[in-house]
Amino acid sequence: MFPFTQNLKDGTAVTIREATGADAELALEYAELISLESNFLTFGPGEFGISLEEERAYFDSLLETGNALFLLAFVESQLVASINFSGGVRPRIRHVGEMGVSVRESHWGKGIAGLLIDSLVEWAKQGGVVRKINLKVRTDNHRAIELYQRKGFEIEGTIKTDFALGETYYDQHFMGLVVDGNSY
Repeated sequence: MFPFTQNLKDGTAVTIREATGADAELALEYAELISLESNFLTFGPGEFGISLEEERAYFDSLLETGNALFLLAFVESQLVASINFSGGVRPRIRHVGEMGVSVRESHWGKGIAGLLIDSLVEWAKQGGVVRKINLKVRTDNHRAIELYQRKGFEIEGTIKTDFALGETYYDQHFMGLVVDGNSY
């Protein structure tokens, strides 16, 4: 399934592949760059808090679980987006997990996030383990909420004051997508 290359809405070719331990340094550099571009992330500049060794071990461990995935999206050789999914470790929650997606500001609005979400959903369908994908999104992140809803995610609840940016607190929506398409 991975890697693959696909053209975006503007004709730009994007290559999507799974992250490996060898990508750890690049991924940490990417995290620092995106932290400067958006206040919707759960971390700001210098706050990511993962060492190179921890990131490498994390990426290497993903290949063994069957219910976790980290995809990187490249335009030419530049890392421009990523999506991650981590499923539960215990049998009763192994089928469900949480995703996060990010895109460099220079590539916002080109369809990369949607392509990454589609890739995650297809991976879940093919793998047969993951039945539900959850996410949290700030209630004022309207572009993201609209994208998630177009992809089939539903708002399942709102978590009050769940996100702090300095002394300002924001609510977050908890959204979910049942992968097989069946409703609850």
